[in-house]
Amino acid sequence: MPPRRRSDPQAGRAAFDRVVHAGADSTREDVRTAVRWSLDELATRAPGRTVEVRVPPYAVVQCGDGPRHTRGTPPNVVETDPVTWLLLASGQLSWGAARAAGSVTASGERADLTAWLPLR
Repeated sequence: MPPRRRSDPQAGRAAFDRVVHAGADSTREDVRTAVRWSLDELATRAPGRTVEVRVPPYAVVQCGDGPRHTRGTPPNVVETDPVTWLLLASGQLSWGAARAAGSVTASGERADLTAWLPLR
């Protein structure tokens, strides 16, 4: 069963496109909507509950096939800021470059999103 979407797909995709094209001139509302939509999209494309992806302060999703996590701190966690996440999701930044720059923290043997990024 696919995860329940928490964002409107049309509004989210439109906000994502606006943020990708506007960059630093994006509104806070568009960034929030784009992050939530893109995390929902990731969870749809990579169903499961093995990896927790955190983009504070906007959203968190669990995704990825494998052992399901239910309580406490998950063993596989990815965390980044909204700008870095949107750059990764849009393909403007590679997973390897983000990790090398320290823009993404990833812990656990399954906390690698390379297979699912970019979302386009």
